[in-house]
Parts: sequence; structure tokens; C-alpha cells
Amino acid sequence: MSIKSKVLAAAATLTLVGGVGAAGALSAGTAAAATPSCGHSCIDIFSRDFGTHASPNFVVDVLRQGENVGQPIILFRTSNSDPAEDFTVSFQGLTSDFFAAGLVSSAVALHYGCTTPPFSTCAAGVDDPAFEIEYAPFGVDSGLCMGLAATAVANEGVTLQPCGVSAKTVWITDTADSPATLANGYIPLINGSDTNFSHPFVLTYPAFGFPTDKPRPQLKVTNLTGFSHGFPPGPILSTVNSNQLWGANFGVLK
Repeated sequence: MSIKSKVLAAAATLTLVGGVGAAGALSAGTAAAATPSCGHSCIDIFSRDFGTHASPNFVVDVLRQGENVGQPIILFRTSNSDPAEDFTVSFQGLTSDFFAAGLVSSAVALHYGCTTPPFSTCAAGVDDPAFEIEYAPFGVDSGLCMGLAATAVANEGVTLQPCGVSAKTVWITDTADSPATLANGYIPLINGSDTNFSHPFVLTYPAFGFPTDKPRPQLKVTNLTGFSHGFPPGPILSTVNSNQLWGANFGVLK
């Protein structure tokens, strides 16, 4: 598969978990939150805690629209006029592609992809999609991506960080280990700098927080709940905290 094909495959992953095919996911124009300037290329990530694919309600947002390294990432009510909700899928592919590019470690690639070229021979279903999520207010790429300032540790805040520099702005959809959550429309997102492979560090909405709280709760990474390996493989949906499950749509809010 070419890297451009992998781009679409990885970008579609979060919409695919909503139960639609790749072509439909990319062309359906499902209700989302991007401004018209960002349009259908924008991806709108939402938490299972507060919405569904039909009604995301609250989506990933940059606090106060700040285009700065270290600006906190929050959830905010969907709007087609709020540029802070404009994100694009930047560099995308499979975990092995990120390893080949030097953006994730061999340990991460071993667990979520493979490390031996040619990567086209990776076992089917083992090489997980991975991508960077770039802030693009009004459709203009900022060069800043949703990520971490340091290697993932429990409760580290998610902020804007320079894209394409390190594993800290890479997010892996753990499709191989999450069949139960995937089948139900949502999936954990593992940070690419993860060092804990039994309970990896995943994108998490703060427990007991709500997007309208003030100050706005900041997204963070915490250890995945439930079981990430076993037979059958993957966390059982009921054992994964809902604040660690994410979906996404593409396009402009209607």
C-alpha cells in the first residue's frame, strides 16, 4: 500500500469505528465541528462520555484559540464558527511507517507494528494505523499538533507541540488489541511515546470533569483501563473507562 493510501486508511480509522465503510466515512459529511474554511478535510474527535457519531456535542478544541507551543487541549461545544476546533490529520500511515521515519521507538513498533523491512510483510491486523493531529484554524496548518511536552507519564496534560519532531505527537489506534471497543464504535488512542505496553498511556478526559466546567478540564494521558492483551485479545468494552474511548467525524457542522 502506498503512503498516500495509508494516509486515507489512517485518517478514516476513527470514522470507521462508527460502523461505516471507508468511502462512506470520508464522503458522508457527518455532522462535525470544523469551520467552512477547514471543510471536509478537518477531523473532529469526540469523547464517548459526551456524544455519539450522530451527535458529537463536544469536540477537541485549543483553549482560547491559542496558537502556541504548550497551549492546553480541551473539549468544547461543537461550532462551525470556532477555529479552535479545526484540526487536520497531518502525517499519517501505519506504526511501521512512523518507525521507519524515526518518530517512534523500536519497542513501540514491535508492539503496535513491526520493525523488520519490508514493512509490507507485517502480519495482517498487527500494524496499527497512526497519525498526527494538526491544529489548522480556518484551514491553515499551524505546524503544531496535539501531543505531549515529554514522554508519556500518568496524568500528563495534552497540549500543542511541534509536528513531526518526535513520538510525543503521534497517536496510535490500537485496532489489533481493541476488537471489542472497535466493534462498538470507539477506540483508545495510544500516545506514540508510550513505554508501558501492558497498560499503555492513552488519551483521557479527566474523571468527574465536564466540558463546560471552569477552568476548562485539560485532556491528559493515563494508563488504559481493562486488559490490553489476552484471549480474545483486547480490552472488553465494559472494562475500559468511557473517558478513554474516542470517535471522530469529518467535515463542517450542519
